[in-house]
Amino acid sequence: MPTVLACIAGLFGVSALSLILIRQRAAAPIVYGACLAISLALCAIAVLSIGQAPSQTVLPLGLPWLGAHFRLDPLACAFLAIINFGGASASLYALGYGRHEAEPRRVLPFYPAFLAAMNLVVVAADAYSFLFAWELMSLASWALVMAHHRQAKTAYAGFVYLIMASLGTFALLFAFGLLAGAHGDYTFEAIRAHHLAPGLAGLALVLAVVGAGSKAGLVPLHVWLPLAHPAAPSHVSALMSGVMTKVAIYAFIRIAFDLMGTPAWWWSLPALLLGGVTAAIGVLYALMETDLKRVLAYSTIENVGIIFIAAGLALAFKASGYAGAAALALTAALFHGLNHMLFKSTLFFGAGTVIVATGKQDMEQLGGLIHRMPVSSAAFLAASMAISALPPFNGFASEWLIFQSILVSPQLPQMGLKLLVPAIGVLLALAAAFAAACFVRAFGTTYLGRVRTDAAAKAIEADRWSLAAMLICAALCLAVGVLPGIVIDWLQPAATALVAGHMPPQASIPWLSIVPVSASRSSYNGLLLFGFVVASASLAAMTVHRFASRTVRRAPFWDCGYPGLGVVAQYSATSLAQPIRRVFATVAFAAQEQVEMPPPGDKRPAVLRRFLRDPVWDFMYAPIASAVGTSATLLNHIQFLTIRRYLSFVFVALVFLLVFLALWG
Repeated sequence: MPTVLACIAGLFGVSALSLILIRQRAAAPIVYGACLAISLALCAIAVLSIGQAPSQTVLPLGLPWLGAHFRLDPLACAFLAIINFGGASASLYALGYGRHEAEPRRVLPFYPAFLAAMNLVVVAADAYSFLFAWELMSLASWALVMAHHRQAKTAYAGFVYLIMASLGTFALLFAFGLLAGAHGDYTFEAIRAHHLAPGLAGLALVLAVVGAGSKAGLVPLHVWLPLAHPAAPSHVSALMSGVMTKVAIYAFIRIAFDLMGTPAWWWSLPALLLGGVTAAIGVLYALMETDLKRVLAYSTIENVGIIFIAAGLALAFKASGYAGAAALALTAALFHGLNHMLFKSTLFFGAGTVIVATGKQDMEQLGGLIHRMPVSSAAFLAASMAISALPPFNGFASEWLIFQSILVSPQLPQMGLKLLVPAIGVLLALAAAFAAACFVRAFGTTYLGRVRTDAAAKAIEADRWSLAAMLICAALCLAVGVLPGIVIDWLQPAATALVAGHMPPQASIPWLSIVPVSASRSSYNGLLLFGFVVASASLAAMTVHRFASRTVRRAPFWDCGYPGLGVVAQYSATSLAQPIRRVFATVAFAAQEQVEMPPPGDKRPAVLRRFLRDPVWDFMYAPIASAVGTSATLLNHIQFLTIRRYLSFVFVALVFLLVFLALWG
């Protein structure tokens, strides 16, 4: 624990050092290089310490009578590894990407502070330290979102993010207040010993879901995420999407599985219901977008929903006494959190290289980049396959474990869960199918086909630092998918500490297969599948090269009988999504299309307009914003009153309070 705290203090020191070096050309390499080294050290400590006994340190900071408590246990180690590997890969990427940053002075001081705050949240062992680090994380990330403040809508994105972050902190503040009870001992040890009445426990759980869900991006608390993530620099977007959302998931798991004590079965309902809706709606949002970074941001919402589904299943199994099934579901949640960090970081890195190379992030203005950027396109393709849950990549392994948890759910004794969990499984399957369609569309529109603009035609490959970060994360997406048993066994101490159960050891299973429950039920061998894919692809390539004609024939592309159309004849992001938009988005988003077709002889181009409504914003947030604006307008008149009217208001208020106190007594 002292070494971890020293590394976190080192990150704060790098933040302070950046203020001194801010005007030097070497500032960015020094800051990002130091963050890379410290993050790798923290990641190594977490990986090696997960199976050891918890260690705790108390520092004379914070509240005078409380101090600052920090604890390193298996759950903290699991998330420290996720946070710091994501931080290390983002720092490596930033060594190259940072050269293209327009305003590095607005990024460098807050970047190491953001990393330090996320680490501090995970090791905090009292409510005051947790909330202090949580708010520091929110403010540092807000400052990074506002780095490009001169761009359109950035200020609005920062404003919405700040409001939602304040809402989350406010909810967590009340949640910890309920958990601590009347005695006010806010250490986690005291909170574990304090048992709430069922009603108060339910209220605390709802507050925890609101507090953690607002930061993670659970629907309907997600509105800030597709605004803030695209506005930030790409390496910060990767951190916010791949790492910060995991800190929010850690907060939910810490409260629901650790601090609140023995769960009731209905505690699983908010996580299951909101997770299922979030997974399906998030990826449907992504399919409607044409901005590449907004597509990735909405995809994060989908994956957060998937993780909450697994966490909800773990709560249900733990409450019903099925420790092995609970360990399976919780392991799947942690595993998918790790996997999401890997492939989402790669995807945001890829989006950053596209923006640097072309200056565009609208997919309708890209295309053909596979010829100009072959290495980064290969990494983006691997991450797209991983996030689409295609074997043998890591996304398939973790989602397969979640489906195995769903298949175990019929043994739950509660009839409500027997009916609900299969329905959530249907939503999860629908989300997986939509995710595949979404990233076929994203990769195809961005990298395949013919270039649509001169900017895309002049693109060049990314620098070696950016490529190294992308290739390392993409390679790990494949390696973790081929050898998932190693990661599953590594996560077992965290699962055992929270649900008092564990999955069968995977390392001893022949041929590196994984068996989540028993061999008679199901098993999966990523290495065998990978070998089969490589062998069959190699055989097909050899057959084609051996027996096919070696004559090269070039022909014009198919123009549907309308020669001279050029690149407008190829599919766009909008047209690829049209079938899903017409079937699903008409119900979910009230989607409409308006076509303006000029008459024959008129040389004006045809125009297709599409209209989408965000029902969450229209029916939940817009009325609140309107009410606040109206109230502010009415209250604004108060500042123009005379002194006699102010005194009259004070007198009436005093009389009212005296009458109220008299009646109360």
